This record gives sequence, C-alpha cells and structure tokens, in this order.
Amino acid sequence: MSALSQRPANPVVGQEIPHEAAALHVTGDALYTDDLAVRTHGILHAHPVQAPHAHARITRLDTSPALAVPGVVRVLTVDDVPGVNDAGVKHDEPLFPSEVMFYGHAVCWVLGETLEAARLGSLAVEVDYDPLPSLVTVHEAIEAESFQGGQPHMERGDIEAGFEGAAHVFSGEFEFAGQEHFYLETHCSIALVDENGQIFIQSSTQHPTETQDIVAHVLGLASNAVTVQCLRMGGGFGGKEMQPHGYAAIAALGATLTGRPVRLRLTRTQDMTMSGKRHGFHAGWRVAFDDNGVLQALDATLTSDGGWSLDLSEPVLARALCHIDNTYWIPNIRVNGRIAKTHKTSQTAFRGFGGPQGMLVIEDILGRCAPLLGIDPIDLRRRNFYVEGQDTPYGQPVRHPERSGICWDQVLSTGEVLARRAEIAAYNASHEHSKRALAMTPVKFGISFNFTSFNQAGALVHVYKDGSVLITHGGTEMGQGLHTKMLQVAATSLGVPLSVVRLAPTRTDKVPNTSATAASSGADLNGGAVKNACEQIVERLRPLREDPANAGLDWAALVNKAYFSRIQLWAAGFYKTEGLHWDSSIMHGSPFKYFSYGVAASEVEVDGFTGAYRLRRVDIVHDVGDSLSPLVDIGQIEGAFVQGAGWLTLEDLRWDESDRPSRGRLATQAASTYKLPSFSEMPEVFNVALLERAHEDGAVYGSKAVGEPPLMLAFSVREALREAAAAFGPTGTSVDLASPATPEAVYWAVEEARGGAEPPHMTAMVEGAPGVVPDQPHADAAPLQPRSERATQSASVGT
Repeated sequence: MSALSQRPANPVVGQEIPHEAAALHVTGDALYTDDLAVRTHGILHAHPVQAPHAHARITRLDTSPALAVPGVVRVLTVDDVPGVNDAGVKHDEPLFPSEVMFYGHAVCWVLGETLEAARLGSLAVEVDYDPLPSLVTVHEAIEAESFQGGQPHMERGDIEAGFEGAAHVFSGEFEFAGQEHFYLETHCSIALVDENGQIFIQSSTQHPTETQDIVAHVLGLASNAVTVQCLRMGGGFGGKEMQPHGYAAIAALGATLTGRPVRLRLTRTQDMTMSGKRHGFHAGWRVAFDDNGVLQALDATLTSDGGWSLDLSEPVLARALCHIDNTYWIPNIRVNGRIAKTHKTSQTAFRGFGGPQGMLVIEDILGRCAPLLGIDPIDLRRRNFYVEGQDTPYGQPVRHPERSGICWDQVLSTGEVLARRAEIAAYNASHEHSKRALAMTPVKFGISFNFTSFNQAGALVHVYKDGSVLITHGGTEMGQGLHTKMLQVAATSLGVPLSVVRLAPTRTDKVPNTSATAASSGADLNGGAVKNACEQIVERLRPLREDPANAGLDWAALVNKAYFSRIQLWAAGFYKTEGLHWDSSIMHGSPFKYFSYGVAASEVEVDGFTGAYRLRRVDIVHDVGDSLSPLVDIGQIEGAFVQGAGWLTLEDLRWDESDRPSRGRLATQAASTYKLPSFSEMPEVFNVALLERAHEDGAVYGSKAVGEPPLMLAFSVREALREAAAAFGPTGTSVDLASPATPEAVYWAVEEARGGAEPPHMTAMVEGAPGVVPDQPHADAAPLQPRSERATQSASVGT
C-alpha cells in the first residue's frame, strides 16, 4: 500500500460529517461574490450592450448618447484595452468584437453608479450592424464544412475484418442536445485597484489562476500585479472553468480606468444567452456483433457543436472519444472526431466534460440493438464488460474491471431486479395504456485531466503557536464539499481534531499556478498537496515528539515548544499525479490515474396517451474508493444522477433556426422556458450505496473522485424510458428515442412502437440490405439528416 493511500488509526477522513459551510448555506449567512458589493464603497455596476444578430459585422459604434444618461460614468470599448483584446486562451475570443458571432454577443460595456443607470445607458448606445450568413445547427455546419480545432482519430484492431466476420451489423445516427449549467449564482466579478496599483478581483471562478492570466494579458500587466480570490461559488458544474475570465477582465479594466471598484454580475437571462453550455453532439455509427451479442467492431464519427470559438471544445471532444467504450471491450474500433463551428455561445466544460457524450453513444447503440438481436438489454450489457488484461482503445490497461461486475451484481441483488422485472411484465400484460420498465447501465470513467500538465496542485498550511491550523489550497469550493474533505485530510495528516483546523479562501497570492477545480480531480490533487504540506510539518516536529522529555505533551503544547525551539511551523505542499502519459496527436497513452465504476437501475412508468412518465425507483452502487467523506460523496452521487437525468429527459435547449431577424436567438433563456429537474422529478425510492472494500492505492487516503462519474448513471433512466415505450409494441420492438427524452419524445417513441404515425417532419430510414455492410459514417459519407429527422437504425444484416 502506498504512503499516499495509507490511513492512520482513527482517521478523521472517512467520518460522516456535514459540509463545512452547511449551516451558513441554510441560514443564508454564506457570502458569495455579489454579496461583497454592498460592502464595497463607491462601487460601479457594469451592463452589456448585446447584439441582436447571430452573425454580423459592426459598422458603427457610438457611445456618446450613453454618456448623457444620468448616472453613467463610462462606456468600455476596444479602444480602452491597454493589453490584448482577448478573453480566451486560444486567442479566438475578442473581449470587444468587431464581428458579432452569436445572438447576444456583448459589443461593449456600460459602467454606471447604479445597475439601472448602466442598463439605461446600454440602451442608449448606438450600434449599426451588417448582418452576415449564420450557421445555427450542427447539421448546417457539417454541410458547410465549418469546423474548428483538431480532428482527432482513435483506432485499434482491424476494423474492416471486424465487420466482415460479424454475424450482425447495424448502423445509425444519433443527435443529442447540450445542457444549461443553471448554477444558482450567475457569473460575477468584483474588481478594485489598491494604492499600489495592485488589481484585486473577487470572482466566481473554478480556475483563479487562469482568470489571473487573462486579466493580466488584457491589462498588459504581469501576473504578480493581479490577485484573484474565490470565496465560494453557488454552483459551477464546469461552466465557471473558462468563461469567468472575460467578465473579470471587464471589471478589472473598468476599475483600472475609473479608479473605482466595479461589479459585474449577469442576470439569469444574460447568463443563459452569453455563456456556454454542454456541447451537443451528432454521431454517425456502425456496429458489429457476433451471434452471442458480443461486440466485434465499432466505427463512429462524433461531431460536437463547439459554438463560435474553441474554448475547451478540443479536450471535451478528446474525452468523448476516450469514453465511447464505457465499460465495454470493443476489439476493433475506429472513432473520428470534429468540432463544428456555429454561431452560438461558445460551448464549454460541463460535468463529465465530454465523457457523458461519448458514453451516451454506446449506450444508445446497445439500447437500440438489443431487441434486434433478441437479447435482454441487461444481458447484452453485462456480457460485454471489460475483464482483467484488456486495454482501452487508446491503450490504457483497465485496472479493477471486476468492480463493474461487483457493482452490477450488488444492484441486481439489493435492487431485487429480477423479481421486480417479473412484476413489471405482469403489470404491462394487464395495462394497455401505461407500461413500466427497469433498465440497468454501468459507468467506467477515467479520472485526471487529459492534459497531463494540469495534474498538479499546491497548498499552504500554517500552524500557529496556539496549535490552531489554517490551510489554503488551490481548489475552489462550488458546493461540492472539497473544502470539507481538505479539512478532514489536514486533520488526519496532522493527527489533530477537526475543530483545530480552519480553511482560508482560495487566492492566487497564496497558492500560485493552480489547475482548475475540474475533471473530478479536486480532492485527489489538492488533498495530495495538503497532505504533503502537513507531513513536512509533522516530520519537523518528530524530534520533539520522540524526545522523552516531551512525553505526554498535547498538540498545542508541542507546537508551542516547537516555536520556542525555532522549528518552522508552516509548509508549502505540492502534488503531481504520477504514472500519466498521453500523446494527443495519436490519441494513445494512459491519460487517467484510475477509473471510477458504478451501476444504476432505474424503473419508470410511461403514460401511453401523453408520453408523461414518472421515475418510480433508482438503485445505485458506486465506487468512490475509501471515501474521504461519505455524507459528501452520497450527496454528490444523488445530485449528479439527478442532473444527468435532467440532461437526458427534461432540459431542452432551443435556438431560433428560422430565417427571421431573431435567427440564432436562444428561445429557452429563463426558468419559465427551460425545465430543470425538481422535487417532483425525484425518484419515489432512491437507494445509494458506496462500493465496499474499494481501496484505491496511489490516491489520497485510498479515495476516488466522485464529482462527475455518477452523472452518467442517469443513462439507466433514458434506457428504461426506451424499454417502456417499446413495451407498447410487440416483443422485439426497437424504438428510437430523442435526447432529451421529453414526454413529447417519449410519446413519439410509443407511437413508433405501436406502428403509428411518425413525428411531424420525421422519417424513418433503413440502411443496408442483407449481405451488405453500410457505408462507414465519415465526412465523405452521404449527407447527414437534419435534427428534425429521425435517427437511423438499420435492420440486422447477416454476413
């Protein structure tokens, strides 16, 4: 067992303690970035001028009318930028654009004494536009060959031989939507300049160091002139990994030019129309099975909708390709990826970071093909699991693959799956107008940043003369409980009670050069750094502790004696993830420290008249290693599952695809039009268990990440809806199911199962014929169908 993963006797990690700020949250005493505005004297408020076109050239910008509005102090434009006019790391995101790239793009910002003054000033700014052609859908981008960034390729085995020797070959298309983060706290920054010209920014950001970098290059300053602090976030989910930087830069620019603090907080509508979302994807695929339903080959092309700029689209796509296998061994595989450039918000990180999109493709394939193969979907999935000694398509050995089977068997047992499915069959036989189904799906998710250099973290631990401890680390708290875990790690490492340890806000002048709190790696990386710092201090105290003269001294007395003995009582800790290597040019290597596993079984009931449904029961077993904080982890699993179910069944992003002047406008830009999962969507029975005896050697105190992997357990809900819809038809019925699987989409799946009408503007298509292998789904294949047409499912093809 490694020193990093070994636990001492009676550790504080592993104890079931509440979130460190739980009391503050429920009483309303927890402070967020915008709460600091009322405590900041003389603060100005920023408001954007948003473009009413999806794509247009700015021909005239007159800010003078805004300056005549009472309370307006200044209008920020490109002429005010002393450094680089760019808000991104790829240098493709002008902070002040000359060409509008999406509907709602901010062309300039108004600063006012009040937010209302700034808003009225923004309405007074005069802007002339020369509208340009726009691409709103991923299909329009594909047809126009509008792509950006790299086009990764991943391949293993002999793909053609895999298809030629297969008993069954299917092909199809699948398009699925993105997702709005809808964090409770919208994007917010407060910037001020001190007497020495130091820029201090309070920002709701998952990546303070990168916020610091962007602000510095916009202002033409060195990084040491900019300090970024993140007190806490009211949710992030990946949406605050890259996109806060430009807003912080606007606030910092305004503060620099006016000499007064500047607050920038987006309204909900502004946040939804200006900030990026989860990438929607289009997938074209071809798959082969033998007579036993064992996967033989997969050929697929994944096209993500990147929006107007690259942002994080390249690593998101790479992770999607790396997760298209999920828990399944596919001996012959070829996957191509590309990023569509469209005139929408620049899509960005979202919990799972491409992993959910890649895994959804294979789960959709198995869900479609199981009835055509005449195999129970539960059996089809289980018989294709990885076993010891097998590698992923990108060459990484799959460690502990048996954990998928252990989780699977535990859910089968504790969830009483076989007995309940018999009850479901009896229910369906006696109910003509409603059907039930129970589906099980697994998860295998790689933990670490795909970009190897990001797998590092720092921490600063102070022990004061009275024995109290203050820790600062590079991770940010967005409600996920990272700070709680870090307090437990520090207390365990130092051997002190939890009450002795306090945590300071994340700041770039305390811990520099940090990575984003993302990729589910926050506890792994920062926990390793905190533990390293604490162990340095413990080692310095060892001679005192081992001196017989000090026998019986408690922690506080020992620390006090160490101070008078001139022993250093603070330490900077560092951690880097070992054993990683990745060549993105050939999509090969071992980019992940380990895999997290899990299984969910979901039972649904569908109304045949409306497509409405309810989630009756969910059973989950999930692998978090030796949990650092079980209450936090169970909460993360529950929350991730519900968020995943929202993406797959409820949350329906809609852009105006018409030729009207409003083309490109986000139609679902508020909670009134964008449906989120709520209490009424929670399962009536929700059982979550952590996999036992799951120690992960080489990770901090034997734990595993928990933030992202459980989101993909929600595939079981979508697959249960598919099976319930198919139950309205004869045995062996295979139905297509849109994503999100809204009640409307489920209704049309029910109609398909019944052999009824097709959805409006939707046509079924069958590819291939007996003895013929369908064309591989690559860029040179037949034109792809628009989103409004049905995804393709071919008939079984014998060879």
